[in-house]
Amino acid sequence: MAFDYDKYLRTDKMPTLWCWGCGDGVVLKSVVRAIDELGWDMNDVCVVSGIGCSGRFSSYINCNTVHTTHGRATAYATGIKLANPDKKVIVITGDGDGLAIGTSYTLHAARRNIGIKHILINNFIYGLTNSQTSPTTPRGFWTATAEYGNIDPSFDTCKLLMGAGASFVARQSVLEPTKLTRLLKDGFEHDGYAFFDVFSNCHINLGRKNKMGEAVKNLEWIGSRILDKTKFEALDEGDKEDKFPLGVLHKDERTEYTKAYAKVIAKMRDGVDINFKELA
Repeated sequence: MAFDYDKYLRTDKMPTLWCWGCGDGVVLKSVVRAIDELGWDMNDVCVVSGIGCSGRFSSYINCNTVHTTHGRATAYATGIKLANPDKKVIVITGDGDGLAIGTSYTLHAARRNIGIKHILINNFIYGLTNSQTSPTTPRGFWTATAEYGNIDPSFDTCKLLMGAGASFVARQSVLEPTKLTRLLKDGFEHDGYAFFDVFSNCHINLGRKNKMGEAVKNLEWIGSRILDKTKFEALDEGDKEDKFPLGVLHKDERTEYTKAYAKVIAKMRDGVDINFKELA
């Protein structure tokens, strides 16, 4: 039986404004499939997006949505989750939006362990605004702001988020939508901040300017950089350069932020003591 996407999408906004072959549509489908498998009521879901190609995500999914300013999506989502701790809050950003101007908001949301689900669509470039270098652009790549080749080192996004204290960190790509759906479902069920680094293609503003003029060529390049976590860990250290493991890379259990905040409210109202050791 064909999956009923119309149930979850704003069909009056179709077709999307994304370029043909863009991986953003794969992420959108994977998100709604994960929501469907979890049986979530769309009235209880809020999708927050920022600026960039990924920012259009909130226009197409049929639930509560907030289209925010550049880099501030996780800040808005933090406020939404604090005010509505029983709701499911999903944040969509790009690598430029979430890791450049939005770096501090992303890292502090991870540090607090607030129960938002942050999907970072990582296409290694500022796609919407014509090819500027992003924090994940590989060295040597042509960009509009590095016409002789990018010399900046790039973030390993998952290591960055683990260092910031995210309690769930995972990576997948748009090459395997079924695995992406499973990974999202796993993280959506996690009681805390869940971060997903999703490798995606921008064959228009990254690929065609770096000898990958077709979506398939860009996807093949992504495929050459990723491998299952178990296979990655079996590599010699020298062979790990420019390779990225897939799967759940870190997961721990500790008190989710809105639950900790509820204890503060209880102390203010009723004088209930807080055992701070239990919050760790």
